[in-house]
Amino acid sequence: MIKDKKFLIVGLGLLGGSIAMGLKKMNHEVYAIDIDEKAIQYALAHNIILEGSTSLDPDLIGKADVILSGLYPSMIVDWINENQKYMKPHTLITDVTGVKGPIVSKIQSLLREDLEFIGAHPMAGKEVSGIQNADPSIFLPANLILTPTEKNTQEAIDFMREVGIELRFNRIVELSVEEHDEMIGYLSQLTHVIAVSLMNANDSTHLAEYTGDSFRDLTRIAKINENLWTELFLMNKENLIREISCFVDEVNDFKEALENEDCEKMKQKFVTSTKRRKYFDC
Repeated sequence: MIKDKKFLIVGLGLLGGSIAMGLKKMNHEVYAIDIDEKAIQYALAHNIILEGSTSLDPDLIGKADVILSGLYPSMIVDWINENQKYMKPHTLITDVTGVKGPIVSKIQSLLREDLEFIGAHPMAGKEVSGIQNADPSIFLPANLILTPTEKNTQEAIDFMREVGIELRFNRIVELSVEEHDEMIGYLSQLTHVIAVSLMNANDSTHLAEYTGDSFRDLTRIAKINENLWTELFLMNKENLIREISCFVDEVNDFKEALENEDCEKMKQKFVTSTKRRKYFDC
């Protein structure tokens, strides 16, 4: 199904750029729209896209069989609503947005009947941004999450699986919109809260001279895009607050065990965490 499809990437950031690069390597026609002239010029100069624009381009939109949005979550609904009039019939629209609840139903409810939107979330990234840092190899150890609803066709789901296979994701899985946002609150958003909190708990500038790998590993994702992640956190507020509360309870339980010198309780926590962490090494 994916053969001869033309892709339009809207937003050539790290993920959009990496997807564009991966698709181009598989000999697909790839186009792009991005407000940053440097991003478009970089993509053209490095043969990542065939054509690009820094402004709304109805011709580029109308060429695409598949449109992938790399826009911020606060922008995606309006962009699709305003520009669907330029899309040809049966265009498939997807995204890389880290929160699904506030956007999927809105997009699907406003779309023309001959268009289809299916949510997708590549669980991949780096601590740096921009197409200059794009690299499709980031998908190799990563998972691609699809969030189909009753409004999606099996053909669209199968097509997105083919895209994931071509981009060489480690796993391609399906979750409901609600399951995705609940899961992401724990696996991604809470971990970013912890990393940011670790960096803010101590003025650690001078500690850089002494730190070991454990601190570096734990705080790698503390280098964060404040605008994007503020949007993501607010859009998944209820799930994230619940996960923060559970984490605080666990930390306080550990603190109490330490205060009481409860060695058995601490050891059991270490045993449990070691056992659970091994699942991620498979």
